[in-house]
Amino acid sequence: MNTQAVRDYLLELQQRIVTALEGVDGNAFASDGWTREPGGRLEGDGLSRLIEGGPVFERGGVNFSHVKGRVLPPSATQHRPELAGAPFEALGVSLVLHPHNPFVPTVHMNVRAFIALPPGLPAVTWFGGGMDLTPYYGYERDAQHFHRVCRDALQPHGTELYPKFKAWCDDYFFLKHRQEPRGIGGIFFDDFAEGGFDTGFALMRSVGDAFLAAYLPIVERRQGYAYGERERDFQAYRRGRYVEFNLVWDRGTLFGLQSGGRTESILMSMPPQVKWRYDWAPEPGTPEAKLYSDFLRPRDWAGETPTALWL
Repeated sequence: MNTQAVRDYLLELQQRIVTALEGVDGNAFASDGWTREPGGRLEGDGLSRLIEGGPVFERGGVNFSHVKGRVLPPSATQHRPELAGAPFEALGVSLVLHPHNPFVPTVHMNVRAFIALPPGLPAVTWFGGGMDLTPYYGYERDAQHFHRVCRDALQPHGTELYPKFKAWCDDYFFLKHRQEPRGIGGIFFDDFAEGGFDTGFALMRSVGDAFLAAYLPIVERRQGYAYGERERDFQAYRRGRYVEFNLVWDRGTLFGLQSGGRTESILMSMPPQVKWRYDWAPEPGTPEAKLYSDFLRPRDWAGETPTALWL
């Protein structure tokens, strides 16, 4: 595996995304570089880029990390038990953006590469990644656009990948304890090793390169919408679902915590304002109820006829 080529791409992707987001928000991202010296559970380095309190993004992070460890944590060997206990190397870019405006959805994107080094056996390399959208107020046009960009990014690698990775995303970003999707999905893949390094690396790049085209038009379309206390209150309530998923089910969060990763970087995905209520449900016929009835369920978003821009 050409680790340096993956590292160079990921750092360039991180900077490209941060530059574009700064152009939308008008404020700069803070930079927090870090290093883990050899001798501990992990060694390596990373660069966390964070924005808080911007006019568009209430909180967001775009993080790069490149680490090596002596033992793969359980979350990384869940589907590969034969690699349990092997040394490893992992590098990737992960981002989460929580906008101020409740009409602008939260978004998550991650691209990563893993190398397991089982003693006496050849190195095992696999790739993973994806992106998903979590709206608070649903707009069909936004969901259709997001999924079409995801579909088109995967198209050169095989027409079977988008339906497969979309279904994987719907299954993965699902709160089992509530029997409820986190959002309207997108694409997700993990443990991808088909075709070797070049094939996996090309797929990872296609996903990373598609992020800005998938998300920024939605931000630009919705960020000027007027909102009040009601919409912010519902946004905070729905953000609670985001927290629940990340802390209970997300393999990336569990991997970081189990491997002794940098807590501040791992938990940058948490929203700044969150609320919980006991046994609450929206009033029937409201925009809040429409999120549940029309959007928090699997739909063939990419295959739908595009709706009007304001819907």
